[in-house]
Amino acid sequence: MILNHPWLGALFGDPEMSALWSAERQLDHYLAFETALALALETTGRVLSPQGQLAADVIESADIDIASLAKSTQRDGLPIPDFVKQLRTQSGVNAGAVHTGATSQDVMDTALALTLKDVSNLVVTKVTALDAALANLVAQHGDAHLMGRTRMQAALPITVADRVQAWRKPLQDHVAGLEILRTRVERLQLGGAVGTRLGFGKDGDAIAAHMADALGLADGPVWHTDRTGLAEYGSRLSLITGSLGKLGQDVALMAQQGVDEITLKGGGGSSAMPHKSNPVDAELLVTIARFNATQVAGLHHAVIHEQERSGAAWMLEWMILPQMAIAAGRALNAAQDICSRIQAIGGS
Repeated sequence: MILNHPWLGALFGDPEMSALWSAERQLDHYLAFETALALALETTGRVLSPQGQLAADVIESADIDIASLAKSTQRDGLPIPDFVKQLRTQSGVNAGAVHTGATSQDVMDTALALTLKDVSNLVVTKVTALDAALANLVAQHGDAHLMGRTRMQAALPITVADRVQAWRKPLQDHVAGLEILRTRVERLQLGGAVGTRLGFGKDGDAIAAHMADALGLADGPVWHTDRTGLAEYGSRLSLITGSLGKLGQDVALMAQQGVDEITLKGGGGSSAMPHKSNPVDAELLVTIARFNATQVAGLHHAVIHEQERSGAAWMLEWMILPQMAIAAGRALNAAQDICSRIQAIGGS
């Protein structure tokens, strides 16, 4: 994958965001789900005390065979059957408190909810830092003059502050949009085999409440086949990178020889034309904006779940969402880097 390619990954990837989607972090979320479930089963009397606590203790320190997970995922289409088998083997006589009543999708969707919680926190941190950098740009150069352009043609004079304001304005809207989406995606998933919590008897809602509280997630309705929240989340990531793409497109045009409305230190070099200083980060913002915009269609395809669960639509989410989040993280880094490298902008 290009985002972790040996050298292209340095251009397109974001180590901080990638870490949130790493195998180690996902496995931690799987274990957290199973720990919370074992304890909730004991609290509600679905298993005898201290069976749930003993199982939880084993789960928290479980030694998971990753090679076995990889082999079983190729066979089963997902890692959870083998993951649960390993936990039950290590739990011994307390295996009855492991995964009882749950299904594979419960584990993986809850892990996704926990991941998106971290993703949102990181995106908000990066957006806030970028907004501060743009505010500093206005403080330093805001009164400088630019030619306002409409449809790529000279129109009327504006200031640097006017153009930067157009870059800044969407950022707080994106933060607000993410806050609204938190209630849609930071939700426990606990539906059991067909999304009805049948395996928990009358205690399904109580178990879900205990688990949601333990995991720091909302105790919302089952969303096995309602993937609209995830599609909205991906759309918000695309809108964020789209706004940054507008910033990048403006900077690339301003940096054109003959226009010379902005000077960036440390531009990209050319193997054939040493006189060039390419606005690489600005171009990257445009590329990422177009990449994420393309991925939105895939997430909308993934909304189509047949009956009570889809394997195909579900797997499509696994392929798309991590890449969109990592690309968004990289774009936010690149935008802030542009701000730090501006030597001059506008005229007197």
